[in-house]
Amino acid sequence: MKQQKTIIIKKSKKRGHEGSHGGSWKVAYADFVTAMMAFFLLLWLITMVSPEKRARVASYFKYFALFQHAGTSMMEGSVEIMDERAGEAPKVPKELGRGSMDVLSREQLKDRLKKQIEEKLADVKDQVMVDIFEGGVRIQLVDKKGKPMFSLGSAEPTEDAKKILKVIAESIRDINNKIAIEGHTDALTYSTNKYTNWELSTERASAARRELERYGMDPDRLTKVAGYAATDPLIKEDPTDPRNRRISILLLYPSEKINSQENLINP
Repeated sequence: MKQQKTIIIKKSKKRGHEGSHGGSWKVAYADFVTAMMAFFLLLWLITMVSPEKRARVASYFKYFALFQHAGTSMMEGSVEIMDERAGEAPKVPKELGRGSMDVLSREQLKDRLKKQIEEKLADVKDQVMVDIFEGGVRIQLVDKKGKPMFSLGSAEPTEDAKKILKVIAESIRDINNKIAIEGHTDALTYSTNKYTNWELSTERASAARRELERYGMDPDRLTKVAGYAATDPLIKEDPTDPRNRRISILLLYPSEKINSQENLINP
């Protein structure tokens, strides 16, 4: 007799979703925790770098264009990071826009300028004054007995004045503060009324403006070029003191304005 094959039928019971006992949620949770850890690590790293470098990174992403800058690094070529040890002012390429240093407070900007003057203008640093005033930061080039910024009665800057203005221009050309330039004289008057200290102070302010533009200052940042003659002496107790003959460069902050009466010229 033939042996009959036994047919075995196996039934499988379908189960529903594993619900809270499954493992898929663990993967999603792990991804979330990893992302949060990376985010907080990024925040910590940002707080550890200098304000200058943070501004450069922000500027890079703000002005980044895929077809213009693809394949370039924010740390080389497209953006030059300030060398803090050398104290050299960073240069921002035009394609990334100006004003990357506008995060500097007035105190930080004052300290930065003083450092540049100490390092690059050691021989004339006593003739460059940097201070904070109500409207921003002020840089002043003052005459010294035997070492004038301009020849007597002339609007032509001396070599020392040109050297100082070059360093100032290089130090402020990468920030976006508006700029005002003022000329001041002492109280000594001319024997003729055809040419006065008003004309002289105004022409000296304009000469300083030309030197700053020559070394890279954006003329669009100018708000005024003004001559004050002897109306605002630095040494008030002695209006004829040579230190009253000076050029003031004002770096203005947007929320603060300066009020003055001046002899204006078109920059």
